[in-house]
Amino acid sequence: MPDSATTIESVPLLDRPQAASLAAAENERFVDLVRSLDADDWTRPTDCLAWDVRAMVAHVLGAMESIVSPRELVHQLRAGGRAAGGRPLIDGMTEVQVAERAHLSTSLLVERLVATAPRAARARRRLPAPLRRLPFKSDVAGVTETWALGFLYDVIYTRDTWMHRVDIARATNRQPVLTPDHDGRIVADVVAEWARRHGRPFRLHLHGPVGGVFIGGDGDDEEITLDAVEFCRILSGRGQGTGLLTQPVPF
Repeated sequence: MPDSATTIESVPLLDRPQAASLAAAENERFVDLVRSLDADDWTRPTDCLAWDVRAMVAHVLGAMESIVSPRELVHQLRAGGRAAGGRPLIDGMTEVQVAERAHLSTSLLVERLVATAPRAARARRRLPAPLRRLPFKSDVAGVTETWALGFLYDVIYTRDTWMHRVDIARATNRQPVLTPDHDGRIVADVVAEWARRHGRPFRLHLHGPVGGVFIGGDGDDEEITLDAVEFCRILSGRGQGTGLLTQPVPF
């Protein structure tokens, strides 16, 4: 990100080619991190309290396999609905993804992830226009929202994989690979959505290799300074925030 301040209005929405490029790169980075794990790393707890590293990898793999296979997607939707009960469907789907891959060895998890990650990125890019317009309901901090399926495929899946890469890096005491062109673009998109959701003026100073200075409105309402990755962790519900940082963003 540049050193000069960026107005929120100047941060463009992700178009399909850029979303596809980010998805492919993020999937590759996630695979690279998982392939580097030691035997002891797989059982380490993560910021998602119900999951250790192994369960988190199983979730990401399950999500990717649902993208590649329509049959697997339908299965996860049906089984996830039964598992969710009265909870959001996504909660049931993630439980199914983890449970149905619990029997896999870590080596087989890695093998399937390596094979599936690039295919999942390609499948997301090729989602037909009529399907992109279909509604998809999800939960954001206890509030049900309806998104277009294209938003899920273009934006949320990449954010989810990115945040879980951060989760695993933190759990295993590794430094995640962070670059301005890739991670910085993901962070800027999060900042822009956060700003649209709360609609208040602010000046945001994000530190680190993927940070920058962002201004919304006249910038006189609230000034916030913190690390760029921590900013995203707070908005995802992994950390505590005050003021405008209580406004969640879906990951």
